[in-house]
This record gives sequence, C-alpha cells and structure tokens, in this order.
Amino acid sequence: MGVAQEKEEECNRELIMGRYTEANCKICRRNGGKLFLKGDRCLTAKCSFEKRKYPPGIAGANIRRKISEYGRRLKEKQKLRFFYGVSESVISNYFKKADKQKGVTGNNLLFHFEKRLDNIIYRASMASSRKAARQLVMHGHFKLNSRKANIPSIILKEGDEITIKDKSLKLLTPKLNVLKEKGLPAWLAYDEKNKNIKMINSPKREEIDVPVKEQLVVEYYSR
Repeated sequence: MGVAQEKEEECNRELIMGRYTEANCKICRRNGGKLFLKGDRCLTAKCSFEKRKYPPGIAGANIRRKISEYGRRLKEKQKLRFFYGVSESVISNYFKKADKQKGVTGNNLLFHFEKRLDNIIYRASMASSRKAARQLVMHGHFKLNSRKANIPSIILKEGDEITIKDKSLKLLTPKLNVLKEKGLPAWLAYDEKNKNIKMINSPKREEIDVPVKEQLVVEYYSR
C-alpha cells in the first residue's frame, strides 16, 4: 500500500469515527468539489481547490483509482456531512427521520439540514461559514420566538422568528447590511424594523444549492 493510499484509508477511519484533523481545504480536494467550508474565501482566487483540483498527498495529482459503487455512495455521504458540518450520528439520525416521513427521502433529509438554526443564520449572511454561524448561536447572540436559543441544531418550523439580541446588534449590524445587499432564500423573510428573520415556509429542493447527489446518500444508508 502506497503513502497516498495509506493516507486515504486513515482519513476514512477518521470520518467513520467522527473525527477529522486535517485542513478544511483538503476535505474539498479529497471529495472532488468545493464544500465552501471557509465561506467567502472559497469564492476567491485564494481557494486551494482552484489551485489543486486533485486529492491531497504526494501522488495525489497522478491518482486515477477506480471507485466502487459503495465508494461513490460513501463519498456523497461524506460531502453532505462536511457541507453542513455535522457528526456521523447526526446525519444518521436525520436519515432515519427522513425515511419515515412522506415524500422523497433524499429531499426530506436535505430539509432537516436546511432548517437547522445554524444553517439559517448562515443563509441569512450573519456568518461567513456554517462553523462561524454555530459559534454565534452557541455564544447566545440570537433569540428564537423571543426565547433564548443557543443550540445550533434546533430545527425551525414555518412561522418561527429569529431575533438578534439587543446586546449583539452592534456586533452584527455590518452583517445586516450584507443581508440587505445579498437578500435571502425565497423561504426566508427579513423584517428590517424588528431585526428578525422569519421562516415563512419550508424550502423546496430546487432552492437548496448543496453539491451532493442525495439519492446516493439514501442508498448508502439503505444498504
């Protein structure tokens, strides 16, 4: 087994165990696509994936390994997990819930991720990445329906409102300006007077820009 293959096997073990210690840019390169883990930096020329669109490792640029069907499904699951920044147990639990719901399981799975509090904070341009959004939530900068909300994984429902705490307005005012400039997904609305973000309805699949083939993720967990 070569050095590059040993490194990949080690990475896969870490993924299964819920631990990853390498640089974020290597995650994108290993999975063959941008996952926007560094926010706006990923849209600039500084993005490492733009410079090296091949797997990390000494011989990464020359690897042309055939991937199995199981490998394809595993890679899509990993991409989804890293895109939203969750643990293996979270994505597994979301799949179980999605599988029991009416409708398309893959779509239901994505809806769980999209309606998370930390993801909506990110979608509203309150943070440059989902990781940064989680930190803002955990540090208590927001209220949900006028109540304290410091758990990033809270799943919002139609009609729920996120409000910035008064003490956090000074910190987040520049982000509100970005929000007004960029706008929001069609399923969210911003009330400038009250400084709150409202989930007006559940997202539709075509409104979710996740670079993942969710059907392969469903096949991975249904095997």
